[in-house]
Amino acid sequence: MSPTLNERKIVLASQSPRRRELLRDAGIEFETVPPRYDEPDPASWPSDPICYVETVSIAKARSVAEDHPDRVILGADTVVALENRMFGKPMDETDARRILCGLFGTTHRVITGVALHEPAGGRQIIRHATTRCRMRPMSPAELDEYLRGGAWEGKAGAYGIQDEGDEFVTIVEGSFSNVVGLPIELVVEMLADFGVRPGRGGLAG
Repeated sequence: MSPTLNERKIVLASQSPRRRELLRDAGIEFETVPPRYDEPDPASWPSDPICYVETVSIAKARSVAEDHPDRVILGADTVVALENRMFGKPMDETDARRILCGLFGTTHRVITGVALHEPAGGRQIIRHATTRCRMRPMSPAELDEYLRGGAWEGKAGAYGIQDEGDEFVTIVEGSFSNVVGLPIELVVEMLADFGVRPGRGGLAG
């Protein structure tokens, strides 16, 4: 007999260690498969940030669907947006400095697109979560020290609130886990729409 949906693990189409940790902490059983998708540059995206993260999240999920047709695949993407100007992951330390200098003293949005894709059933759900954050200015010495520490690497907006970023960033409204990289409350809600609930395979009880 083939397994029911609840008896399958989720496929996380991401290499992010923060997303893996958030899923584990929530008791969600999954395996990780790197997405085969080159993310477009958010700075040149022709539409708004919500469209960007939702488009990229489902593209990541679909990119691994051929190899996992009977699974539920989770894709996600996060950007930091100041009005409609988007900041993704910095390319290097110089780019991280540019991004942080653009965010100093602002209230901005951290937006994560979340997509669930079930190839066999032809089902998908695409949603997003938004958290409003306030970043205080850093002194030149604080900025230099932060950049030397490398906490900016691989993080949208060049900061990680779970690292030293919490010294400079305050959540004004919304999900903390969203700022870390995955709005876990939204993920659990979306999985429930697929019939995956705590206590069986997809979610550990």
